[in-house]
Amino acid sequence: MKKIVVFGFLGVKLDARGGFNVQKRLGKWRPTVGLCSQPDLLVDRLELLHDPCDKQLAGRIIKDIAEASPATEVRCHELALADPWDFEEVYTRLRDFSLDYDFDIDHEDYFVHITTGTHVVQICWFLLTEAHYFPGRLIQTMPRRSSEEGEEESADVAGFVDVIDLDLSRYDQIAQRFRREQVDAISHLKAGITTRNAAFNIMIEQIERVSGRSRAPMLLTGPTGAGKSFLARRIFELKQARQKLKGSFVEVNCATLRGDSAMSALFGHVKGAFTGALNERAGLLRLADGGVLFLDEIGELGTDEQAMLLKAIEDKRFSPFGGDGEVGSDFQLIAGTNCDLREGIREGRFRADLYARINLWTFRLPALAERPEDIPPNLDYELARHARDYGVQARFNVEARRRYLAFACSPETLWPGNFRELTASVTRMATLATGGRITEADVAEEIERLHAAWNGARKVSGIVEAALGEEASGELDLFDRSQLETVLQTCQRSRNLSDAGRILFTHSRQRKKQPNDADRLRKYLLRFGLDWETAQGVKRGFSDKPSAPYP
Repeated sequence: MKKIVVFGFLGVKLDARGGFNVQKRLGKWRPTVGLCSQPDLLVDRLELLHDPCDKQLAGRIIKDIAEASPATEVRCHELALADPWDFEEVYTRLRDFSLDYDFDIDHEDYFVHITTGTHVVQICWFLLTEAHYFPGRLIQTMPRRSSEEGEEESADVAGFVDVIDLDLSRYDQIAQRFRREQVDAISHLKAGITTRNAAFNIMIEQIERVSGRSRAPMLLTGPTGAGKSFLARRIFELKQARQKLKGSFVEVNCATLRGDSAMSALFGHVKGAFTGALNERAGLLRLADGGVLFLDEIGELGTDEQAMLLKAIEDKRFSPFGGDGEVGSDFQLIAGTNCDLREGIREGRFRADLYARINLWTFRLPALAERPEDIPPNLDYELARHARDYGVQARFNVEARRRYLAFACSPETLWPGNFRELTASVTRMATLATGGRITEADVAEEIERLHAAWNGARKVSGIVEAALGEEASGELDLFDRSQLETVLQTCQRSRNLSDAGRILFTHSRQRKKQPNDADRLRKYLLRFGLDWETAQGVKRGFSDKPSAPYP
C-alpha cells in the first residue's frame, strides 16, 4: 500500500477555532485536524505550509493532530508571503516549493488540501496540480450540518472529505463534449472534407492535439501544392477559436526574399538604414506578435536571416535592420518547405541549429498521388468552393464524373502540381461548362489539356538521363523510357520503397494473396542497374510545376 501524503496551508481562521482552550477547540470542526481524523482516509504524512508568524498556531494544530491521529506525521514548512493575495507571488512560491520537493510517486499517493488559505492560494493549488507540478489530486474538507439549517453539529469534529479528480476523461458528459469538440477541430483542419487516407487522418489528429497544447514551432513538409499554406492558416484559425492567440496570421514565401530586402521585410528597418529607407518599417515578425508567422519555403532563406530568425524564436527579441536596439515579438512560427532541409545542412545552405529548433513538430503532407482515395471528396469540395467564390453552381453528369475520377485516381496520373493542380483543373471545367453541366466532352478536353502540360514538362525533365546517363538512356525504347520516367517520378515523391510500390501497383496488388510492392519495385529498378537511393535522390533539371499555362 502506498503512503497517503497531503499538502495544505494552515487555516489562520478555521484552524484557530477554539483558541487556547483545549476542550473548546477539540469539540469544534477544524479543516486541517478534520482531514487527519477521517476513518476512511488515513493520512500518513501532512506537509503543512504556514507563515512564520503563525508558528504558535501550527504547534497547537500539531498537538491536536497527534491526539486525533497518532500515526500521522506532520512536517511544517514556513512560507513567508508578502501578499497572500498577489497571484504572481503565490504561484511562484508554490511552484518553487514543488520543484524542490522530493516526490516519490512509486511509493506515495499525493493530495492537495484546498479548503484553507486565500482564494488566490486555492486557485494556485488547482493550477499547479492540473499542470502536474503536484502529482496528485485535490481534496476538500467540510463540516457536517445538523437538521437545523446553519447549525453546526459539534459532535462531528472530523466532518467529511471530497476528492476532486482532475482527470476529466472520467466524467462521461465532459469527455463526450471534448470528443465532439475534437472531431469538429479535426474537421476544420481538413476543411470539412471526409478524408479516407488513414495516415493523413492520424497526422491531422496529431496536429489538432499539438495545436491545442503547444506554441512551439511547427514544420510542414511536402511537395509544392500539397496544401501547406492552407493547413497553416487552418491551424491559426483553430488556435484563435480556442483563445490561444490574440495576434494575426502573417504569411510570406521566403523564395521572394532576397538581399537587404529580406532583412527589412522580416525584421523591419530603422529610418536611414539604407538608401531609400525614408521611414521606419515594423517588419513581418513584429506584425505577427501574438499570432502566427508562416514562413513558406523556409529553406530559401539566407544564412544571415536564418541566424536572426533563430534568435527571434528563442529570445522573442531581435534587432531591426540598421538599428542598434532590440524589439520584441512573441509569435508562433509555422515553417513550410518542399525541400530536404537536412540536405541543405550538409551543403551548408541551412543552419543545423535552426533546423533543430523548428524540427520539434514536423508533419509531412502527402502528395495527391499518394492519396487517390481522397480525390472524390476533394473534387466535391472544389466544386463547392467554385460555386461559393464565383456564384455559379457546376455539376458533373454521371458518366463525366466517372470518367474524370477514373483518370484522376489512376496510378499513372501523378499530379505534379498536387492539390493546387486539381483545383485549377476543376476550375477550368466548371468555368467552361455550358449551363453549369460538366459533360464527357468537357472532361475529355481537360484530360487532353493535362496530358499536354505534363508531356511538355517531361520533355525537358532529363530525369532518365540523370539516372542512367546520356548514352544508356538513349538506348531505351520509347515505351521503357516513358515507364521508367513515371517510376522515378513516383519514387521521388514517396517516403520509402513500400509507399512508392503501393502507388505504382495499386490495382495489380489486389489480385495477389501476399503482395510485396517493395520487392516488385526493387526488382524493376535493378533491370536498369538502379537502387532505391538512386531512384529517390536523382537530380532533375526541371521544376515540378507544369510548363503549360494555367490560370
